Amino acid sequence: MQLYPAIDMKNGQCVRLRQGAFKDITIYSDAPEKVAAHWQEKGASFLHLVDLDGALAGYSVNEEVIRRIADTVSIPIEIGGGIRSKEAVERMLDLGVRRVIIGTKAAEHPEFLRDMVRTFGEEAIVAGVDAKDGMVAVEGWEKVSSLTASDLCLTMKEYGVRHIVYTDISRDGMLSGPNVEATRKLTEETGLDIIASGGVSCMEDLKCLHEAGIRGAIIGKALYENRIDLAEAVRLYEA
Repeated sequence: MQLYPAIDMKNGQCVRLRQGAFKDITIYSDAPEKVAAHWQEKGASFLHLVDLDGALAGYSVNEEVIRRIADTVSIPIEIGGGIRSKEAVERMLDLGVRRVIIGTKAAEHPEFLRDMVRTFGEEAIVAGVDAKDGMVAVEGWEKVSSLTASDLCLTMKEYGVRHIVYTDISRDGMLSGPNVEATRKLTEETGLDIIASGGVSCMEDLKCLHEAGIRGAIIGKALYENRIDLAEAVRLYEA
């Protein structure tokens, strides 16, 4: 199982939100590139970045920070938040990002993902599927659509997408445990690389995801509050 330490960026800082609420924010560092270097030193083999400002604005806001992180670490990076055009995808890849996560556009214009996979390849494009009670949420989680997460994932598969970051919004930043059952169900229904996001709180959560056959897990708040030792998690679950 691939582990992804998360670095959420707002106003150039490393932060965490609770349930995606922009008013409920904790600042962990004003130097996200140092946080990235720290996770690499602890054994991280992939990083997950989120441009929170970009998710709301609809375009990348923290490009300079993203560039600094890419220049600081040697491990691959994936980035999401406000990436809604071919030009935005190109800019991120040019910064040194390995994978680009597209969320709102995936739900509202899924054929855009098909075109991006054709242009940049299946390894460069990730669909971000954010769900609340099984329904897809868009625009920085401010709106809930009438589309189910399962239907969207199956459409993404049809369009050549291989990697999906699946976030259960109700669990995000709450340290309440991931939605293992929903993530396992999506993995089995689609056969895709479904990456669990939201709620991972302890080593036991990672064990449950691993045993359920889930292929990736994003870890955020639990790392910053020392509930999970990354080096130990990598040793146990990335083998």
